[in-house]
Amino acid sequence: MKKLKEGDSIDLFVATDINRNETRLKNYKGKKLYLVFFRKAACPFCNMALRDLIVNHDEFKKKGIETLAIFASPRAEILKYAGKQNAPFPIIPDPDYKIYKRYGVDISYKGMLKTSFNIKKVLKAIRGGFFSAKTTFQDPVLPADFLIDENLIIKKAHYGKTYDDHLLVSEVLNWNSNVPSLEDISRQPISA
Repeated sequence: MKKLKEGDSIDLFVATDINRNETRLKNYKGKKLYLVFFRKAACPFCNMALRDLIVNHDEFKKKGIETLAIFASPRAEILKYAGKQNAPFPIIPDPDYKIYKRYGVDISYKGMLKTSFNIKKVLKAIRGGFFSAKTTFQDPVLPADFLIDENLIIKKAHYGKTYDDHLLVSEVLNWNSNVPSLEDISRQPISA
């Protein structure tokens, strides 16, 4: 699977969200988009990250940032677990990893072990009320985040190394696709 990077055009998939609404990525043209790939719907770390997105949704909207979440679970499982949080943005089920593969999202047993043996993270998940052993024996798919500009170009691609490795909410809120990145600046010729 090829990983996407800054400057790449996004794959314009069409999918049905958990509320049975059609989502077309091309409809986000002209908007900033935070595209979030979560693990499985029962994943405690994903549910904590989803809660953070829900809590900060109004702030995202103020900054003109739309959110679109994808889970590697069937619709019924998302509704049973993550869906209980009533996200104010679309959540797309992708249990067959079709979209995950198109975006180069990994499955990693190393990432699973790094998360599982981090007692602080596990205790945080338990205290947060999101612990579920269900995902213990499911594919260890890792999260990924993409900040996509108004022209449907990736401004930042973040591939998680552990189950809870997402962009910080503050990074997303401070993102401004109108400001050139260091990579963009380094490509510009120096004027005399």
